[in-house]
Amino acid sequence: MARDQSLTGVERFFEDDEIIVSKTDLKGRMTYVNDVFLRLASYTESECIGEPHAKIRNPDMPRCIFQLLWDTIQDGREIFAYVVNRSANGDHYWVLAHVTPSKDASGNVIGYHSNRRTPNRQVLEGTIIPLYKQLLAEENRHANAKDGMAASMAMVTSMLEEAGMEYDQFIAGLV
Repeated sequence: MARDQSLTGVERFFEDDEIIVSKTDLKGRMTYVNDVFLRLASYTESECIGEPHAKIRNPDMPRCIFQLLWDTIQDGREIFAYVVNRSANGDHYWVLAHVTPSKDASGNVIGYHSNRRTPNRQVLEGTIIPLYKQLLAEENRHANAKDGMAASMAMVTSMLEEAGMEYDQFIAGLV
């Protein structure tokens, strides 16, 4: 069933001492969500468990950043990223996500764990939102979504290469 992608333009906020937590299996299906997640996303637990985490994907979030995130965690590494999510009613909320692979006793990746905190508003408004608008414009400039994502990923890669840093270093330098 297709999900309504309409957006309200209303931003939701959460407290600095609150943490949004979710866990997924290897395919990105939610296996755990905490109360803060449910409140901001406006879903019930039963509407989330077993569903793709992309259920809260905001269409204003550049796909290349998700690709970067998935490439990193599937490689067994953690990542920090600014993400804008979509609530069930079309509201949005920004987070600074810390996503890590979850491993079993033998060191095998068995899923993923994400903690999200309130983002730094100056970083959001001064760097992240303008960057994401550029990346999204590049993605949307292409008729083919795959080509658009490749082009925006090339923009991110070029930016990082010019700065001589990895994505995590870029994010850490913004905080």
